[in-house]
Amino acid sequence: MIQVKTLPNGARIVHEYMEHVRSAAVGFWVGHGSRHEPEGMGGASHAIEHMVFKGTETRSSAEVAAEMDAIGGQVNAFTTKESTCFYAHSLDSHLPTAISLLSDIFFHPRFDKEDWELERGVIIEEIAMYEDQPEDLVYQNLFASVYENLPLGATVLGTRQSLEGMDAAGLLAYKIKNYRPCDIVVSLAGHYAPSDLAQLKGLLSAIEASECPPVTPCSYKPAFRLCEKSIEQNHLCLGFPGLPISREHMYAYRVLSSILGAGMSSRLFQTVREENGLCYSVYSYTAGHRDTGVAGVYLALGRDTETQALELTRKVVETFVKEGPTEQELTRAREQQKANILMATESTVHRSNSLGESTLMLGSALEPDEIIARIDAVTRDAVTEIARRVFDFGQVSLSVVGKPRDEAVYRELLQA
Repeated sequence: MIQVKTLPNGARIVHEYMEHVRSAAVGFWVGHGSRHEPEGMGGASHAIEHMVFKGTETRSSAEVAAEMDAIGGQVNAFTTKESTCFYAHSLDSHLPTAISLLSDIFFHPRFDKEDWELERGVIIEEIAMYEDQPEDLVYQNLFASVYENLPLGATVLGTRQSLEGMDAAGLLAYKIKNYRPCDIVVSLAGHYAPSDLAQLKGLLSAIEASECPPVTPCSYKPAFRLCEKSIEQNHLCLGFPGLPISREHMYAYRVLSSILGAGMSSRLFQTVREENGLCYSVYSYTAGHRDTGVAGVYLALGRDTETQALELTRKVVETFVKEGPTEQELTRAREQQKANILMATESTVHRSNSLGESTLMLGSALEPDEIIARIDAVTRDAVTEIARRVFDFGQVSLSVVGKPRDEAVYRELLQA
């Protein structure tokens, strides 16, 4: 059973005991990501994620790694547009050590000047790596365009220019200012003892309470972005004004995406690839944020099949909007979603991450049986209504990486 403890300073601990496992996963979640960064600090959240692993006030980076390896555990982190997560996974018998290590890098990183000079170079190489991967670049360009001059349009990694303007002391000050208890959730899932919860409570209670500032609102604006790159395939990402993250429509939204373009039985995969052989990769996607979202379709294909594939993709989407799903598709998609949920609950890391993200972004986490009930309650009408809200070709956006045609050609194909 999921339990939540809110401390006097506003920090929350959400935990779920799993009797049948012998491991536990703990995550320190912060509701602060790239969309919260002010001008000149682009990439700061991701840079902090890197720097906490470079050593603490009492441990070097090598000692952190050695101590975690000594218990057979894992420690890692990731940054998104709206959050940052630091997590550890270990056997239940070593959980106190894992919590101690994770909390040390979270609360007491040293942010050495020389370490930052080295790590900045690593992040710049990471930026170059993503720019070399067209599937990542086409998404990055789409979001930069539909959220132009807005915080959500900025890349999580920042830019070479923004990173060059940062120093270790400034990053540490930024972390201290923005890692507030009102925006911190610690998630714990697996086999643990009351003493482990007490350890976490003691660590979090030491943080001084402070108010969380309002977030700059963002909204979708249609845009086309074409990027020349010397590669063999064209990578295309269609975008539409999607829905913000909310339980009100979350499960119907997921079922919609599953039917339209997730998996080998989806309409797009069967029509564009299997029946017509126009591409290797095609799928639908959804990206929800607190106040806005983007939904759409990704394709990777040769330039010679691009026009036919786009025409067919538009036809598939418009037919779906007009007619909605069949009962067979609805049943299949619901079962796919339920299987994904239930199989993921067997992983303590996945369960901990789900608890943390849901509590941070939605205010609470649901039991698996509650989620299954909501998926089972999704109807054809609900899916069709969301499709009609989202897939408006009058609001379509497009990002292309490769050897794009003239923008007018794409607009004629998609906006006719």
